[in-house]
Amino acid sequence: MLQIKDLTYRIAGRTLLENASLHIPVGHKFGLIGRNGTGKSTLLKLITGELHADGGSIELRNGARLGVLPQEAPGGPESLIEAVLAADEERARLMQEAETATDGMRIAEIHTRLADIDAHTAEARAAKILSGLGFDHAAQQRSCSSFSGGWRTRVALAGTLFAEPDLLLLDEPSNYLDLEATLWLESFLRNYQRTLVIISHDKDLLNNVVTEIAHLDQMKLVKYTGNYDFFEKTRREQMELLAGMARKQEAQRKHLQSFVDRFRAKASKARQAQSRVKMLEKMQPVVGIVEEHTASLTFHAPEPLSSPIITMEGCTVGYEPGKPVLRGLDLRIDMDDRIALLGSNGNGKSTFAKLLADRLAPETGKLQKSGKLKIGFFAQHQLDEMRENETAYQHLAAKVENGQESKIRARLGQFGFSRQKSDTVVKQLSGGEKARLNFCLIAEDKPHLLILDEPTNHLDVDSREALIHGLNNYEGAVLLISHDPHLVSYVADRLWLVKDGGVHAYDGDIEDYKREVLDAARGGDKRKTDAAPGQPKLSGKEARKARAAARAALAPKRKEVGRLEKRMQDLAAEQAKLEAELADPATYDKGADHQAKLSDQIGRLKSDLAETEEKWLALTEELEAEGAA
Repeated sequence: MLQIKDLTYRIAGRTLLENASLHIPVGHKFGLIGRNGTGKSTLLKLITGELHADGGSIELRNGARLGVLPQEAPGGPESLIEAVLAADEERARLMQEAETATDGMRIAEIHTRLADIDAHTAEARAAKILSGLGFDHAAQQRSCSSFSGGWRTRVALAGTLFAEPDLLLLDEPSNYLDLEATLWLESFLRNYQRTLVIISHDKDLLNNVVTEIAHLDQMKLVKYTGNYDFFEKTRREQMELLAGMARKQEAQRKHLQSFVDRFRAKASKARQAQSRVKMLEKMQPVVGIVEEHTASLTFHAPEPLSSPIITMEGCTVGYEPGKPVLRGLDLRIDMDDRIALLGSNGNGKSTFAKLLADRLAPETGKLQKSGKLKIGFFAQHQLDEMRENETAYQHLAAKVENGQESKIRARLGQFGFSRQKSDTVVKQLSGGEKARLNFCLIAEDKPHLLILDEPTNHLDVDSREALIHGLNNYEGAVLLISHDPHLVSYVADRLWLVKDGGVHAYDGDIEDYKREVLDAARGGDKRKTDAAPGQPKLSGKEARKARAAARAALAPKRKEVGRLEKRMQDLAAEQAKLEAELADPATYDKGADHQAKLSDQIGRLKSDLAETEEKWLALTEELEAEGAA
């Protein structure tokens, strides 16, 4: 489908890609990962032709259709359903031509092609996608111009998915979505039958959707077979192996140098010393995996407060008098609470957060807070409200009275800011850097309650893990709104559901909620629980037994998939071990026959690995087709 060969790209004197290569076969699903700023989004723009490379080539299969989120979301008078239908340009063109065509042969060709592309089901498919992304039937009939920018971006995403391109390119698509829509998108992409390349820092999305990882690292593209967890494991093993090789080589280097230093001046040992000098000159250093420093996110311990720190009795809140968004709030928050808010966008999660953060006042009821309570509030709009011509250092210095420069810079360093970055004006910082600066500013107040509204939108995987670690070490309360189930599952121990104008404790964990969301997205599709037409409907208990039986029937295939995954890991590890031995200078002292034997073994391992990968992929696709993904 896509062949990238020796690709080089530079911008403003900085090289982002240098002789990078990658092959993406038809039907494969790749996760494109790498630290923020390494050039992932740039690579997608090179693939689409928006940017032009300084060297190398990008070859796309002839006639293949590219799908990418448009730069401008639809905002005209057309309805949402019309906007999505129009995204399939071939269908729209054929439908228009069918109304004016007069030649009988051409009319037949048009209707044949419309049948081939399932044009008759187009409106139903478009409606299903819009529904999955959070638009009910009434909303689908409204004009695009009646929605805010974030919702229009969802419409643009719906159109891209509806067009079913041969190669779908997505750049952090879940940033525009709530948890419910993210879960639906994950399910949609898992079952997508064409080729996919997705940039994402969402571990769950990468683990549940992609089958291969392309890691953009040190200006190269490195392919790993498997999901994100498999990539992490393989990379960790490679780092350990290379570290061991480097230690072994350094010991050998010291041994050779010691001999040279001792005997170079002695005539009887001069020849041996000279041979070792040549060995030292030929010894190539082990190229290690460069790991950039990952910022820690450290939140100061607040002053102790007695619980509860917040209580609500019969509270009502909204933006217009007499039009409450949330009603009848009877809740309390303690110092040790870790709460995640669940519920679709538009149900009032952000409204509830603003109520707690004093951005909104209750219309009725009683809201009581501890007298010394300090609240830290993180929201996306705050990143846009920073003083763009001031540096990160100036932002923090303004909050610290009589602060020493060394302490201010040390504090910024805890959030990943080097001296150079500390002195960079905000408008030149990336989204992730702005987010980390905001965390730093919030933490400086030592809040008792952290309210985090979609805190991970601009953070890479490592920064997300640092946030999890920081929140778990934080001694205050946390209220979290996030579309990242990985973050929710590792931070929150209580779930509150915002729905139907209320906020209530959710009786279940995040996995239970994910299942409910996906069941609701399937709507009337009861095939997993209901009997065939004309047969009695299964009870809940019978349905659970039926699902258990279905899982049992697929167990052998699942077991074989696990065996193949283990086989791939073993083969990859053995291959890396033999390649390390082949690269060891000491191997060349064992003769050409030994080197040839190693090369032959490596070749056979590569062949076995490729064959095993094919079996694993085929079996995985079978499981997905049978609804077992």
